[in-house]
Amino acid sequence: MIVVIRIHGMVKLKKNIAETLSRLRLRRKYSCVVLNPTKEQMGMIKKLKDFVAFGEINKSTLEKLIAKRGKPIEKSKKIDAKKVAEGLIDKKSSWALDLKPFFRLHPPRGGIDSKKHFGVGKGVLGDNKNKINELIGRML
Repeated sequence: MIVVIRIHGMVKLKKNIAETLSRLRLRRKYSCVVLNPTKEQMGMIKKLKDFVAFGEINKSTLEKLIAKRGKPIEKSKKIDAKKVAEGLIDKKSSWALDLKPFFRLHPPRGGIDSKKHFGVGKGVLGDNKNKINELIGRML
């Protein structure tokens, strides 16, 4: 499972980039989605590597994310974070688990080192592998 976090805002985005972000349900800055990616979704993520941060999410971070930022589809219901996390790991859809498919996050505490990466590994944009868990922890 991977998590994709939108870092770049709406200013000066090309139309095809904005549409791809919208299709992944990343419509606002600092929103994130958790995916079991298909081949097509991985192509979309690679296209957006200069606008989003993505990486492999572990189970404990997923449970914290669902507990703090998960919103139920019906407002009267409550969410059991462990049960929903297990369902997402077992590749069930978030709609079947009564969970909205995106999460709104705070800007990261301590700030972002640099949004630009220039291919030298600086900043948060692009593939963060396991460091994405630390970034999500700062954004909860």
